[in-house]
Amino acid sequence: MSGRAAIKGPDGKFRCVWPGTDPLYLAYHDTEWGVPEYDSRALFEKLILDGFQAGLAWITILRKRDAFRAGFANFEPEAIARFTEADVLRLLADPGIIRHRGKIEGAIKSARAYLAISEREPFADFLWKHLDGRVTQNAFRTHEEVPTQTAVSVAMGKELKAAGFTFCGPTIVYAFMEACGLVNDHLTGCFRWQECAVLARDARPVA
Repeated sequence: MSGRAAIKGPDGKFRCVWPGTDPLYLAYHDTEWGVPEYDSRALFEKLILDGFQAGLAWITILRKRDAFRAGFANFEPEAIARFTEADVLRLLADPGIIRHRGKIEGAIKSARAYLAISEREPFADFLWKHLDGRVTQNAFRTHEEVPTQTAVSVAMGKELKAAGFTFCGPTIVYAFMEACGLVNDHLTGCFRWQECAVLARDARPVA
């Protein structure tokens, strides 16, 4: 059965098919997606943004990311945890973000859950322990081979939900894992597959 393999771009490099030709999407694919992330705050930001993505295309979030960062105090969990109804109304009036009350209130709840987890262990460790601190190196040739969820994303999502996080179903969590390099899901024909594999090999978790 055939599928969509890596495609050659105008610069001669072969890439995963999903960024298409959008310059912002291509830059994200080439520099961020799949890079192992061990910074707790950065992981929190990405998880919250993935929650806002639910039902939307990721490029929509990318185009609004700066506005999200401005509205959500640069995704500092300590600041978001103190948000009040006034902040919810402020964000609902902000055309630069996704104005969804449930997702906004969920981000506040998740920030409080993050702080509770951080009293016990670094948030990065809370996530990476599901993979024993090591990147899962996949070797998919076509886009159709890449799963939308795995047993690990199911388990991680359940633990996040039990801790108080919202919008953390297994599909959202797996997309998060791919983006933050907990798994390397660049296609084997993509120039970033080997680069991210090297980054994963050389990286060391930071508590």
